Amino acid sequence: MAIFLALMSSVMWGTGDFFGGLRSRSRPAVAVVAGSMLAGLIAIAIAAAVFGAYDDPTGWIPWSMMAGVAGASGLVAFYAALASGTMGVVSPIAALGVAVPVLVGFLGGETPSSLQAMGLAVALVGAIATSGPELMGRASARSVAFAAFAGVCFGTVFVAVDKGAKDSAIMTLVGMRVTSLVLFAVAALTLRSIGGLDRSDLWPLAVIGLFDVGANLMFALASNRGYVSIVSVLGSLYPVMTVLLARAVLHERMRSIQLAGVAVTLVGVAFISAG
Repeated sequence: MAIFLALMSSVMWGTGDFFGGLRSRSRPAVAVVAGSMLAGLIAIAIAAAVFGAYDDPTGWIPWSMMAGVAGASGLVAFYAALASGTMGVVSPIAALGVAVPVLVGFLGGETPSSLQAMGLAVALVGAIATSGPELMGRASARSVAFAAFAGVCFGTVFVAVDKGAKDSAIMTLVGMRVTSLVLFAVAALTLRSIGGLDRSDLWPLAVIGLFDVGANLMFALASNRGYVSIVSVLGSLYPVMTVLLARAVLHERMRSIQLAGVAVTLVGVAFISAG
């Protein structure tokens, strides 16, 4: 069940990223992120009320704040890296941030089987290849530093959500969204970048927000049922879904390395499942 939930989180993250990127072609990226986060917060807050999660133990609070700060900081750093570097260089570097929860899991005593450990390595290589790495792409020291920082932040989110979910998966996401939105609101007011959206964006942003918060919830539930070292890698396979949607919907041509990456990723997932 943990493997299925983790894979579902990657599918939902990849889908949300695809539609978020698509919307960002006609709207400011920061506005799309903030709007989808608000939609996700409303959805998870309602879910918390329906399931009585507001009465859960409060041990999730510091972890949710950590996840919110790390997630927002990572996103800003990732955008900054993209602004000064090539996507094919920046994305693979950021993807390596999954090493953070894997290391934390191993140090915490997690012992995946040899086949699963091999699957983790293979799946991660496949995900990086699917993102279309460019060895000859433009990569300043600034973009590499920002991408590495973003990766560490994204990996920290996995760890924090896993820890918070032990007390309350739903409330961890509520606190995470509130923290991120407060930070984005402060940044928007400081940079005076509010605006750029209208009523036509309501449903698209709601869908993007639901996919994102749904992915976080799937990951939180998966981490409660399995090793965080395993579910974090499986949850990080979202580039595969994004690339496949770009191929199916936008008819974007996939490079040879991306096709190989998809195949390698599937082999890694098979190893993990078999182990």
